Amino acid sequence: HRRDRVSMRNVSPEQVNATPGLLVATANSYPARHHIATHQHRRAQFAYAVSGVASVVTGQGSWIVPPERAVWIPAGVAHEVTMLAAVSMMSLYLDPSVAIHHPATCRVVGVSALVTELMREAADLDFPYVPGSRADLVMALLVHEIGRAPEQPLNVPFPSDPRLAARCRIYLEHPSPHETIDDWCADLAMSRRSFTRRFRSETGLAFAAWCRQACLFAAMPRLAAGEAITTIAFDLGYESASAFATMFRRTVGVAPSRYLSSTPA
Repeated sequence: HRRDRVSMRNVSPEQVNATPGLLVATANSYPARHHIATHQHRRAQFAYAVSGVASVVTGQGSWIVPPERAVWIPAGVAHEVTMLAAVSMMSLYLDPSVAIHHPATCRVVGVSALVTELMREAADLDFPYVPGSRADLVMALLVHEIGRAPEQPLNVPFPSDPRLAARCRIYLEHPSPHETIDDWCADLAMSRRSFTRRFRSETGLAFAAWCRQACLFAAMPRLAAGEAITTIAFDLGYESASAFATMFRRTVGVAPSRYLSSTPA
């Protein structure tokens, strides 16, 4: 007898955790400003933003998820999610035994046309998935392709040092390309050498690269909302839209005017 189909649309994190199986595909829609409080999954999560923009925050940093990109969240990582615009999201949850070769840290990745179609197909497959069935084959290919997804520079890592982390959060609220290492050293009463060494050690980024990431983090939801690039550039402290666009292109690889409408290869 055919098993009764279980709907995996618009389900809560608690429902996902309670659902048996090595792989679970879901599809959810969220209104703008919807907030999912800190939680964790017993499986890894590959969350694909079909449309809209979301932010994901953990104790280790923040990630921005624009349309047609995805965030990878390893199993057991406590995180909160905020929808910066109305979001349509499809997720694949992978048991740690299935995701053993996948990344051990959070990251935003590009999503290929093949993964996009597989995610759409997975959202409508009969659940649970019968071993050896077409659904089982679709899911196996999807798991393989997710493991090949290229990382994109859309995270802002936080240092573990409480004073450095607090200063980083202040900067995230009002990012500006004009702040210098010397400004931060004065605020934190640290020598330039000590600050530079500790900041890179705890974030994995040079100070200037981290500041660029923070500016991108602030700009993404505004770009998604259709704000003028010139307005965003001036608000972030850039002297011109072209200066902001140059930074954006150098970091992301495409101009801001094309980014949110482009689909990764």
